[in-house]
Amino acid sequence: MAAEVDAEKKQSVEISSTPAGYNANNLHPDHADDYLRENERWATEHDLRTLRRVGDRLPTAAFFVVLTEFCERFTYYGITGPFQNYIQNGYRVPGSNPGAINGGQHMATGLSNFFQFWCYLTPILGAIVADQWLGKFKTILIFSIIYIVGDLILTLTSIPMSIRHGGALPGLVIAMITIGLGTGGIKSNVSPMVAEQYGRYRPFVRTLKSGKEVLVDRELTVQSIFNWFYWAINVGGLSAIATTELESNVDFWPAFLLPTLMFVVCVAVFWLGRKKYVINKPTGSIVIKAYRIMTTGFRNFRKAKAENRQLLNEDGSRISWMEYAKPSLNVDGGPVEWDDKFVDELRTAMSACKIFLCYPVFWLCYGQMSNNMVSQSGQMNTGSVPNDIMQNIDPLCIIVLVPFFDRVIYPGFRRCGLELRPVTRITCGFLFAAVAMAYAAIIQHIIYTRGPYYNAAGDGKNGFNDISAAIQVPGYVLIAIAEIFASITGLEYAYKRAPEKMKSIVMSMFLFTNAGGSILAFCFNSISANPYLVENFAIVAGLMGAFTILFFVCFRHYDTREKQENEDRMLKESSDSK
Repeated sequence: MAAEVDAEKKQSVEISSTPAGYNANNLHPDHADDYLRENERWATEHDLRTLRRVGDRLPTAAFFVVLTEFCERFTYYGITGPFQNYIQNGYRVPGSNPGAINGGQHMATGLSNFFQFWCYLTPILGAIVADQWLGKFKTILIFSIIYIVGDLILTLTSIPMSIRHGGALPGLVIAMITIGLGTGGIKSNVSPMVAEQYGRYRPFVRTLKSGKEVLVDRELTVQSIFNWFYWAINVGGLSAIATTELESNVDFWPAFLLPTLMFVVCVAVFWLGRKKYVINKPTGSIVIKAYRIMTTGFRNFRKAKAENRQLLNEDGSRISWMEYAKPSLNVDGGPVEWDDKFVDELRTAMSACKIFLCYPVFWLCYGQMSNNMVSQSGQMNTGSVPNDIMQNIDPLCIIVLVPFFDRVIYPGFRRCGLELRPVTRITCGFLFAAVAMAYAAIIQHIIYTRGPYYNAAGDGKNGFNDISAAIQVPGYVLIAIAEIFASITGLEYAYKRAPEKMKSIVMSMFLFTNAGGSILAFCFNSISANPYLVENFAIVAGLMGAFTILFFVCFRHYDTREKQENEDRMLKESSDSK
């Protein structure tokens, strides 16, 4: 049976390159994907208890995927950076911020929220396509073509002739739908794919040049991979600096053309790395099978309960309703297309998804940065720079802080024996997000108390109040720190806790929480304009603060459980390597 499983696994994975330093004589006896390089040996139980844990070097294939994500995010943030002004303001109105559609702040915020919602709903479709038919590599390529079509529609309908003849709004809506569909096929697959490029699973010991030995831990390596993955996302996010300058000083069509051209580079980079990737082949429809398991389990559970023959665990507690779908229990005696292991994997995946329930409120906070905070900066004196350039302080902070957290903060806590585990990091991120929104509410109150336009600044042909936009900077810094703690950890957790066959679908569930944030934002649309912005930011801050407490209370035990599971796993793997 074990031989059949190994054979099946080898058929489902294509490895296109041989790792540097690979030694065929040092393969792991029970896991052919694991190997040792020079100055490495398999870890023992004593090593696990005594040696300092570190992350491994990132494989070359991972850098290709990271570079692809950089180009895609360059395009995404490049086109969305000017959106608020493009929708809110009129075309070439003297004394006003740049614009095209003249839809006002309500329409601008509403369409921005719709686009964000759509972009994070479609990853579910992308995950199903990848798992059922195409695999991650082909899915990313095909949906990239759809993305390019949307970019071209946006660029062509933003030329002056199109704007003057009313083509800007319908062109924008069609482009949003097309780009959002393309984004879905990429987002749900690119983050699991980057982590899949690291193929070493067993703990091993490496001797450094100093002669000191360290324990190389896969968990820390995956954490580092997602840190640098998110770092690349935010380097790409700086494209909004260029596109908002083009919007302000030239026009909107070159602002949209630049990221369109970059996306062509994105597709080329991804294609060039094809011979280096570890590519997992599609494994069939996980969603349909999961639905059948849940309906079977619930039906069998209700039947057993009605007949008073519920099953118990070894400790005397009742088994969960989903376990009634296991073939080994043979509750209804009918044939099924899954085994006990798959049911356990589905339970693990659903348990991982529970932790995402509070994320929509976090994304509600994050979304303020790209709409209401852009409008807020338009109510202040930004000097000679466009008002929508202020949002780029966030990616700039992340670019600086991610390496600092990865190389200094997190290792520093580990050296002190105080490792920041996922729930702790996410709680910190939620707390920083709440503080950022509270700060934005204070800033908005100060804006309304200043003249000459008070609580009507930025409306219509009104200019800005007598206050510098530099006062916004701390708010963006707080949001950046919140992202490092909560957003990166969410990506990491979605990958690590998902079973091997469900990584795309669990990742799409995490991304869907962003769509949930957009739905919440629609509820705030009526107060997302003057003179209600103080209330808007204050309520969002209060919600985030309440959900921070709720999240920690409900999930704080997950850190302890994960720590024990990791220790048990490493002990088992170290014993297997003997």
